[in-house]
Amino acid sequence: MKFGNLPEEFSNRENSQIWLQSIPYDGTSTYGKGSDKGFEAMIHASHELELYDIETNSEVYERGIHCLAPIAENKSPELVFEKVYSETKNLLKRDKFLTFFGGEHSISIGVIKAFHEKFDKLTVLQLDAHADLRPEYMGTQYNHACALHQAGQIVNLLQVGIRSMDSSELEFMDKSKVFFAQDIHGKTEWMDASIKQMTEDVYLTIDLDVFDPSIMPSTGTPEPGGMLWYQTMSYLKKVFRTRNVVGFDIVELAPKKGFTAPDFLAAKLYYKLLSYKFEDYD
Repeated sequence: MKFGNLPEEFSNRENSQIWLQSIPYDGTSTYGKGSDKGFEAMIHASHELELYDIETNSEVYERGIHCLAPIAENKSPELVFEKVYSETKNLLKRDKFLTFFGGEHSISIGVIKAFHEKFDKLTVLQLDAHADLRPEYMGTQYNHACALHQAGQIVNLLQVGIRSMDSSELEFMDKSKVFFAQDIHGKTEWMDASIKQMTEDVYLTIDLDVFDPSIMPSTGTPEPGGMLWYQTMSYLKKVFRTRNVVGFDIVELAPKKGFTAPDFLAAKLYYKLLSYKFEDYD
């Protein structure tokens, strides 16, 4: 598969500056299923993207975007974690900008552990409807409901857009670093306030259910009251311009047959993040 159906000169493995690793795992989701089909739907939608980005006046595809072979382990949450962790450690030995696409949010656990071991004083910025801080759920610590629990113990974790959680997660949450959806709606000052709490190196994990279901209904657990496109892009642009984003993942796209707008949003979001990362704004 090729993102944007790019020609070989902009998609081959060695010359591409950007590598895209898919992890089509959907083993622990408990409501809507289908995130294992998300990457394929996003790639299909990406073929319809206009590759000139108006906002940044750039064509970031010229940096090269290569789709790696998927990490296809699915026998157990524990084996998925081990495989993702080891593969990410190997990828981090290469001089590439690494990006990941799920699958469910549990795939981020192994990715974040590997990034934490490479980058001292790492901040993980989580955009999500759900806190995902449970130490274990349904018999495993590698459930999608536990996606950021380990990160909260080992890195500087900031959470944005949260609007659903279990009371058991309160003891693992630092509310000074959580920007609840209800508190940021219609406001902007929270953006700089959150950025001030970030270290220089930032890993970004985006659960697509951070968006309001009106624009992103194709997720396993849609929650009303989510973020909208321009609010989210304004914030992410600030993050990319003021911090060193060292990698990112996008998760939880569960495509609906015959309804392609959410798939296109995911493809547009992926490309937009790359445009911000490689923007020359000096």
